[in-house]
Amino acid sequence: MAVLRWRFFLSIFMTLLVLLLSFEHRADAHGYSATYSTLELYKSKTEFIYALDDLSVIELVGGDTNNDRTLDSKEFAAVDQKLLEILKSKVDLKINGESTEWTQIESLIMHGKKAILKASFPAVAAEQQIQLTDQLYMNDTASNYVNLLTIYYGNQKSTAAIAGSNRTWTMQITENDYAGLQSGDASPQQQQPEEAASSSTMGGWLSFFVLGMNHILSGYDHLLFLFSLLIARQTFKQYAGTITAFTVAHSITLALTVTGVIHISSRIVEPLIALSICYVALDNLIRKKVSYRWILTFIFGLIHGMGFADILTEMNIPKSELVVNLISFNVGIETVQVIIVALLLPALALLYRWKHSRRVVVACSAVALMLGGLWLVERVFTDL
Repeated sequence: MAVLRWRFFLSIFMTLLVLLLSFEHRADAHGYSATYSTLELYKSKTEFIYALDDLSVIELVGGDTNNDRTLDSKEFAAVDQKLLEILKSKVDLKINGESTEWTQIESLIMHGKKAILKASFPAVAAEQQIQLTDQLYMNDTASNYVNLLTIYYGNQKSTAAIAGSNRTWTMQITENDYAGLQSGDASPQQQQPEEAASSSTMGGWLSFFVLGMNHILSGYDHLLFLFSLLIARQTFKQYAGTITAFTVAHSITLALTVTGVIHISSRIVEPLIALSICYVALDNLIRKKVSYRWILTFIFGLIHGMGFADILTEMNIPKSELVVNLISFNVGIETVQVIIVALLLPALALLYRWKHSRRVVVACSAVALMLGGLWLVERVFTDL
């Protein structure tokens, strides 16, 4: 029985080691391939702006001839048409159920660290449906892609997160919606919109709930930090205090960062997240019995909350939707966190009944310390 138990935990440890080492090469452990797109609805036309980060462009079409992980205007000019063909094949705009032709391409340029495409499509009429489907990276399980969409229509605007398996946004244009549309001479973004709720099927809380779930599932550094917190032997009360402290802390800074109350550069936040893993892992190695871990967890949780917020900070979420979307995003994160804890604690309870459990804790913490240290060095020197 002892041999079987030893083999069981050894297999778990080796599986964990292989999985964690497979994530090591990523300097930004929860980075996304992110698109920030805009639909502007007029009575005369539909304007579409699609901004894709430069690293995603390099992944899709190459062009980084000097291997500096960015594209200058000359490098981009050599691959822009290839990128355009990919976008045409992966992004589909339907009006009243009919796919529209990509005939009015206004521009495709490299601006800063984003490739920006501007195109025009036919107008959507009253009582018609407009639908956007984005299948970029659809079959690439190694990438975490999200299209953060903002829709302007007259004095109103709404938002949606297109990610994971939810790749279609749909909106029905009512008579009132159509009556409020501009002719096409002035951009809705230049006005003071009266915030309105989205009428899209995935433009509300569900898309942001799913986005939150995907965000933490792809956030290997956050997951490793959580694992490092829990692997040390603790009482149920200590576990409850630790999880509560982490939840409260990251919820505070997530909200403050997304609402613009605080802003700390990712060049500071990302290394600190890696440092938090190192600190907790080292604490596990030094101390056989941890105490007051909730205090430490709360402090580091404030940092992780700012990391959670990175995917939303560039999205122009309307004030009327901000609270619902933010709560939905956070609930998505917490849902995954609760599931992980519920699965992990029974396994840890079984582990602690074994006389060699301390060795497993030390080994797992050593792996976490190694990966946290590698991420720390990568993030510090990548940003220099």
